[in-house]
Amino acid sequence: MSCIIKTESEIKKMRISGKIAAEVLEMIEQYIKPNITTEDINQLCHDFIVYEKKAISACLGYHGFPKSICTSVNDVVCHGIPNKKQILKEGDIINIDITVIKNNYHGDTSKMFFIGKKNILSQRLCKVAKESLYRSLKIVQPGIPLYKIGEVIQQYVEDNQFSVVKEYCGHGIGRNFHEAPHVLHYKNKENNTILEKGMIFTIEPMINVGNPQVKCMKDGWTVKTKDRSLSAQYEHTILVTEYGCDILTWQKNEKISPRLVNKN
Repeated sequence: MSCIIKTESEIKKMRISGKIAAEVLEMIEQYIKPNITTEDINQLCHDFIVYEKKAISACLGYHGFPKSICTSVNDVVCHGIPNKKQILKEGDIINIDITVIKNNYHGDTSKMFFIGKKNILSQRLCKVAKESLYRSLKIVQPGIPLYKIGEVIQQYVEDNQFSVVKEYCGHGIGRNFHEAPHVLHYKNKENNTILEKGMIFTIEPMINVGNPQVKCMKDGWTVKTKDRSLSAQYEHTILVTEYGCDILTWQKNEKISPRLVNKN
């Protein structure tokens, strides 16, 4: 499965889209407190994307998805639909997933937020989920097979006694929301596309406290852990460079460089 190599002009546009997506997550953080509804979060993000950044939400209307962002709370793995009845409470965790379109190109990112006080389990889960993403980013460089990304994530997650969701994966991205290749978050040697400079794709591991099995709800979107255990996800859109990778959706408070140099 080949990945589209982006031109310099396309990369420039992707950097803009990625920055906007990151800025949405930076903006919303101050509002993530007990008693806010996921619909309130959706509206704040929508208004920021449309009116502040003059961009488009890629989620709104995508295959019928009804909202501008995804809000996945506690045991929701991904694709949670914001709604007025879902009120965040002390101790919850939430993944906010943002995809924007600017100048016809997409930027896609997500991160976890804690509601009020952090409990030990959710804090550890989110730390492992984020670190699994960071470890995979640090090995990206031209010439490596794509499955190495999943191998690094799976090894780290399972060493920490958590599990990797296998039904959902990262993806190429550009003019289209989803492009080749599939970026698996577990080792599969058939996922052997060789990375090249100019590729842009997402890495977005979904990590469960319990077993990796998931189920899709009747709304056709919301995916939950089958055993109702907590789940966490972090996502970045990245560009493969001659020296490693650039994180196009890097956020200002991240403790990782936006430009990663692989010295191996």
